[in-house]
Amino acid sequence: MNTKSQRVAYGETLVELGKADPRIVVLEADLGKSTMSILFQQEFPERYFEMGIAEQNMASTAAGLSLTGKIPFINSFAVFSSGRAFDQIRQTISIAKLNVKICGSSSGLSDYGDGSTHQDVEDMAIMRAIPNMTVLAPVDAVETRKMVKAMVKKEGPVYIRINRNELPIITPEEGEYEIGKIYQVRAGKDIALFANGVMVSKAIEAAELLEKEGISLKIINVSSVKPLDREGVIAAVQGCKAVVTAEEHNIIGGLGSAIVEALRGETNLPIEFIGIKDSFGTSAQNYDVLLEHYGLTAQAVVDTVKQVLALTSK
Repeated sequence: MNTKSQRVAYGETLVELGKADPRIVVLEADLGKSTMSILFQQEFPERYFEMGIAEQNMASTAAGLSLTGKIPFINSFAVFSSGRAFDQIRQTISIAKLNVKICGSSSGLSDYGDGSTHQDVEDMAIMRAIPNMTVLAPVDAVETRKMVKAMVKKEGPVYIRINRNELPIITPEEGEYEIGKIYQVRAGKDIALFANGVMVSKAIEAAELLEKEGISLKIINVSSVKPLDREGVIAAVQGCKAVVTAEEHNIIGGLGSAIVEALRGETNLPIEFIGIKDSFGTSAQNYDVLLEHYGLTAQAVVDTVKQVLALTSK
């Protein structure tokens, strides 16, 4: 698969949107070279606000700018976007349904060198629990570009989590992204696997391995975690023997929790989670080492699918 950086796609799309819409402004918490918001600064310095290491102030300033008719994008690492600025996001932005867009960059374990303080395994749980907040987790650079464009059209607060590393391109170039929709990536009949982010590509690798053993894996990209297409999720599991979820996030409160909530009262199918087992991240020499350490691999998907299938034969 070809790969591309979500960060670069995000920054490039901000520039593209900024050319078309003068209401778009960008605020940064001293990480522009990492979040790639620097691309917007280079093109529109008068609409770019360097706030320093002060996410709380950045969120409050963005709230004020939104009240003047601007469409502000605030940027920092996901752990700081969702954590340090939580009070301002909840109290000022979300209660008032202000039109502020929040970028959580270097999400999950993708900032592999900086360890637990800079890796964010709980941002989807935090942001998903805030009323009025939309929560998005793109699978690749193409979906990131489409998603950012959809964010501008969506009135109200939106959170997007961006991976730091290059990821395989899965999303077709054609078509627009629709917030609140799930996207089937691969047809299958035995197991319905719901994933987002890097775990979609891992699931595709796993599906090819499982196919050799006669196991058919349906893969659904759930990049819109909130709102979640409950009817689509229910329809996707029809005829399947079991359900698996896969995410680069704590298994508490993230995609797995959202899928179980959607299926409550609708099915008795066995369900298993693939994700980070309620622990913080750690530093490593590279991203793949961390994914292996935390069981976020194609082989982990294969093993989990087999385990959950075994439950159906008892």
